Amino acid sequence: MAEQNNPEDQQPPHDTHEAKSDTSMADVVMPDGVDRWTLMRDVTVFQGKLILDGLRDLLLSPISIAAALIGIIGGGDRPGRQFYDLLYMGKRSEKWINLFGAASHVSPPPFDKEDSESVDALVDRLESVARRQYEKGGLTQNAKDAVDRALDAVNKGLNTKKP
Repeated sequence: MAEQNNPEDQQPPHDTHEAKSDTSMADVVMPDGVDRWTLMRDVTVFQGKLILDGLRDLLLSPISIAAALIGIIGGGDRPGRQFYDLLYMGKRSEKWINLFGAASHVSPPPFDKEDSESVDALVDRLESVARRQYEKGGLTQNAKDAVDRALDAVNKGLNTKKP
């Protein structure tokens, strides 16, 4: 026996604010198919993810400094290996936490642009200015040379074996 579709059993379209007359306001469908319960769930999950993200950041800050110092002072042939391994672990945890994953429940707003600049782009521009100054023999070259000499002296002191 073929099943018949009853119009009263169908859900309202996802792109309207319509509600059935016999439903409560909590069942009103909002744009992009998100209802109030989905919104409350997403807000709750987002708050939990913010806590996880903050705890991760709290742990990564001192650990990254320690890893960088280990790489700078005693890194040998591969300075920074510990720091960059930590960055990859952080990147993996960022994907796992997926802080803004609930945004996929709705279509992006008009101001969301994929080609917007990141902090990395700003740092790259600042680094470019510093490189040009360095190549001209400006203050940054003198500062870099002084830091390199100091780090070489520290590294030499650590590698000198005492009898």
